[in-house]
Amino acid sequence: MTTKAFVYTEVAISIPFDQAPWPTINEEIKKQPGFLNKTWLHGHGTSSVGGFYAFDSRENARDFVTGYFPTEPRAFGVAHNTRVFDAEIVKEASEDLGAVHYGASPAKAPGAFVYTELQLSQPFETFDWHARNRKLKQVPGLQSKIWLSGVSTNTLGGFDAFDTLDLALDYAIHQFPEVAESLGAAFYTRVFDATTTAEASRQMQSPFYR
Repeated sequence: MTTKAFVYTEVAISIPFDQAPWPTINEEIKKQPGFLNKTWLHGHGTSSVGGFYAFDSRENARDFVTGYFPTEPRAFGVAHNTRVFDAEIVKEASEDLGAVHYGASPAKAPGAFVYTELQLSQPFETFDWHARNRKLKQVPGLQSKIWLSGVSTNTLGGFDAFDTLDLALDYAIHQFPEVAESLGAAFYTRVFDATTTAEASRQMQSPFYR
């Protein structure tokens, strides 16, 4: 089934991933309308818990973040963060960078993920992603990238898979801030260890671990 929307979530909790109740949560998420797959996220340096999801429509993605998802962090008594992104408008740009959610086969399992979002409202069709992609293809260790375009906000961002945690950190700490500076925009970045969540993600048909 075609991916029409992406959802990013992060829960304000610090916990070793093997102590998170992910098997139970997986079964509940699989029941949600329009759910296609999930990649579990475990924050480097924070041990936060979250996910990157694919849905079959923006409507189902919206219902997920407004209806079901708040029940998860509520059970822990903590706040959380959610975002919904248009998966159709970024398809060509993401395919150009080997995005597995659009059918590309991963050469190997990722070592880390980087989430980025710019405090900038720009319709994706007006963004010169071709020029940016040429530069991204030179980034050491970048396996693939999903471009992100915020529903209702037009924020620009990405969900990137890297070979190693060290290379992901270098990009998030040193390289991406320079991009944000060139655009005069504040930004949001997170780095996640992709090794601790691999089994949980495989059980949710994450395309990164085929």
